[in-house]
Amino acid sequence: MTSAGHPLRVRPAPRPQAASEPRGRRDAWDPWAVPVLFARPRGAAERFARALGLRHPVAIFFAALILGLLALAALSILLGLFVVHVLVGDLGLGGADNSVNETMAQHRTGMLTDVSWVGSQVGGAPVLPILAGLVALVCALARRWRIAAFAVFALLTESATYRITSIVVPRDRPGVHRLENLPVDASYPSGHTAASIAVYSGFVLLLTSRFTSSTFRALAWTFAILVATFVALSRMYRGMHHPLDVAGGVVVGIGAVLVVLFACRAAGVVADARRRARA
Repeated sequence: MTSAGHPLRVRPAPRPQAASEPRGRRDAWDPWAVPVLFARPRGAAERFARALGLRHPVAIFFAALILGLLALAALSILLGLFVVHVLVGDLGLGGADNSVNETMAQHRTGMLTDVSWVGSQVGGAPVLPILAGLVALVCALARRWRIAAFAVFALLTESATYRITSIVVPRDRPGVHRLENLPVDASYPSGHTAASIAVYSGFVLLLTSRFTSSTFRALAWTFAILVATFVALSRMYRGMHHPLDVAGGVVVGIGAVLVVLFACRAAGVVADARRRARA
């Protein structure tokens, strides 16, 4: 039951289907099935899998994941260069960008500093790796490989994109007293913001595709947005990232979810085809 007293609705399971009907439908009878991980008939994921000859699902997954990671890293780097050289350099928005951190630093208190530490932990290690690992472990034990892969690789894709971008596009952290001892020139993008979106919003996406209660969806997405906002504000308060860095983190986090979602769908096309062939 939801907090409003209405039942938490689950997507109805379709009737049994013949082998010629769209793939993934029979998985909907499974209470673990997540509709958003099913490829759309004749969609991009299905075309990608067929273009590679419908090989092993793991091979398709990693092919899509690697190509998606390269595309996301390229996009993140281009955005970083635009921020550093155009917005901050040519247009002179660096002062306005840094003023937000200066204002936060001027209003620091002991309680707010403790709260910002909590926000940093919620959006970083060890909380997120443990959370993703536990979800992946439970799903692997239940042999729900697509959900397990999503839990692990959404975070890994985000982390890899952050590392690549921060190396290629160095940017100094805000000019205030920083509350953490991290590399000074790794400000763009905000890895904590990106990671919180990749994990929390990613899990909410899976849940809200399965449970169709409008109340549950509203509460779940409100939670995900509030957590990402809390993490972003905490990182700026602690002098670790500018607002533009946080914006870059939002792009990376959403991109990581989309990349792994596409890889899971493409792998699912092959898995369903192989299952039908065995049947």
